[in-house]
Amino acid sequence: MAKEIERKYLIDIEKWQKLDKPSGQHYRQGYIVTDPQKTIRVRLTDTKGFLTIKGISVGATRLEYEYEIPVVEARELLDNFAVSELSKIRYHIGFRNKMWEVDEFLGNNAGLFVAEIELLSEDETFELPEWVGREVTEDEKYYNSNLTINPYRNWNQ
Repeated sequence: MAKEIERKYLIDIEKWQKLDKPSGQHYRQGYIVTDPQKTIRVRLTDTKGFLTIKGISVGATRLEYEYEIPVVEARELLDNFAVSELSKIRYHIGFRNKMWEVDEFLGNNAGLFVAEIELLSEDETFELPEWVGREVTEDEKYYNSNLTINPYRNWNQ
């Protein structure tokens, strides 16, 4: 059984903008299923495609199965079967022997930045970089699948 243990944090944008960081990678990400109990996602980068199935989150843990698929098939799945979609730029930042993934959301979610860290256990200790802010792991509005339905630009209305 494949498990993902992941914690999510908001970003201090002012500190993030000052950070020397690598170039990011553009992701097109769509959902075939956005049920609260499970999601089926297709992700497309410039060079790869992925099909991912995720279960319900319990704390920071959930089941996750991810498979690389041909780019052409990923594009066809997104174009023909995705019920919702988002785009983002992902940055990989190493800090204290851990890899952080920072998503800069685009389109209807522009202005939102979320950092994720994958862990070996829920109680694993790690240091937060200075550009990491409030934890939002269990706040469902920050789930990518929910951002396709209720985008960030609508939150203050």
